[in-house]
Amino acid sequence: MSSAVIHWGDSIAVEEVGGVPYRMYTERPRRVENILDFGARWGARPHIFHGDRALTFEELLCAVAAKARALAEQGVQRGNRVFILGWNSPEWVVNFWACLRAGAVPVLANAWWSAAEVANGLTALEPALVLADAQAMAKIPAEWRCGVWAIDTSDQQVSDISAAEEDSLDEEATALIIFTSGTSGQPKAVVLSHRAVLARLQMTLHVTRKLPHQVEPSAHDVTLITGPLFHVGSMQTLLRAIIVGDSLVLLRGKYDPADVLVSIERHKIKRWNAVPTMVSRLLDHPDVSRRDLSSLKSISIGGAPVHAELMQRIRTGLPSVSPRIPTGYGLTENGGQATAAAGSESIELLGSTGRPLSCVEIMFLVHPGLPDGEILLRSPTQMSGYYGMDESPIDPQGWLHTGDLGRLDEKGNLWITGRCKDMIIRGGENIAPVAIERELVAIAGVVEAVVFGVPHPDLGEEVMAIVMVDSELTPAYLQAQLRTKIASFAVPSRWRLQREPLLTNPAGKVDKATLSAQVRSELLSGRS
Repeated sequence: MSSAVIHWGDSIAVEEVGGVPYRMYTERPRRVENILDFGARWGARPHIFHGDRALTFEELLCAVAAKARALAEQGVQRGNRVFILGWNSPEWVVNFWACLRAGAVPVLANAWWSAAEVANGLTALEPALVLADAQAMAKIPAEWRCGVWAIDTSDQQVSDISAAEEDSLDEEATALIIFTSGTSGQPKAVVLSHRAVLARLQMTLHVTRKLPHQVEPSAHDVTLITGPLFHVGSMQTLLRAIIVGDSLVLLRGKYDPADVLVSIERHKIKRWNAVPTMVSRLLDHPDVSRRDLSSLKSISIGGAPVHAELMQRIRTGLPSVSPRIPTGYGLTENGGQATAAAGSESIELLGSTGRPLSCVEIMFLVHPGLPDGEILLRSPTQMSGYYGMDESPIDPQGWLHTGDLGRLDEKGNLWITGRCKDMIIRGGENIAPVAIERELVAIAGVVEAVVFGVPHPDLGEEVMAIVMVDSELTPAYLQAQLRTKIASFAVPSRWRLQREPLLTNPAGKVDKATLSAQVRSELLSGRS
């Protein structure tokens, strides 16, 4: 029985997987590839917009069937790994689904990688085949066997590669492999099972009342994806769109707020999934008041806290957007999302990441000397492990040690208060940079802020802040404002104020690691 006819329920019971008790839906799909069956519901409706191109759901199904047959003819067998390396495009989407339909395991490689990083990934994963777009193909070593990236939408046979029966294959088998961002070290290959991917999807659909039997056939949204499809959040948006029949607008390469403004106006985009920095940079763009953005009703923000200053800017600069900005918290290792805040909670509890999703358990591990406990997560969405590595942040009881510090309030909302390894130790006092950043961006005139520790000959470390401002602020003024909000020893003693946006990484988040390394290098050389 395919996913298109199986009932997706909302009843939850505890089931053991490998001796670990997980909260799981009793009625659930078992195979990711069968999600594609829902595409038949939407027929000629546009599914993917990319520049001047449009791919309908019908064309998607035909192209996937043709590519899945081609993969089988090239010798790709069930369980083989297939490298997918490229930017967001209709080809990326078709190749992703075709790998799954052929029974292969898509490896979602990072298109921002250097040639050396690509070679390392290939050596570690040993894929049976590589699928890469023209730009990425130049990074592929000659010894790796490559397939054709292009797709054929003219094929009318959609049933030659049939969907797997839901009960015939193990839901614990690997569905896909996706890489961590590598912002705090070398990227790791996260192995996600069919159970993990689908549990995350079902929880999201449950909380938004979009389970398959709840979807209104005539209603659909146009959703903008500005993150890369090889990241777990965008990949889940892709899966969701097949279920609910959404049209997706894809951008290519580096984030450009000008392109986003044009796309919102052109495609009448209703929903946008973004990180806070992307939204802030769009609001800074001079064309924001010249474009018709009235279609945009919802912005789902993740990857970093949403502060009151940004919320106020959204209300002013994007008045059509509902003030109930959905936010959440998660890691690639736990499938991408563990908590969610929406509705009035997103206004009343700014800075909170919301309550745990229905199958997620949270507890805290106390570390001596740290102000809050380390967040531990357990849910059926989490990874099977890192490919090719024995180390794992998941303990024998199934708890994922996130490395994040946090607390639950009396209503069960999770607040992120720092990182176990991101703490500044100043004269023996532990300081959480995220708490200082939260207070800084709440000050009028502060657009972005990043805080980290730098060496100090007497204190060990002192607190450094790099701040983007849009008015004439001074370090002394900012220090005075902070002293009413945080402990005196946590107030930054080193400052860099600038009008230019802060450096971001390819995911669109402020690149604290690089900024910190640059400042430390300058201090060592005596330039700062």
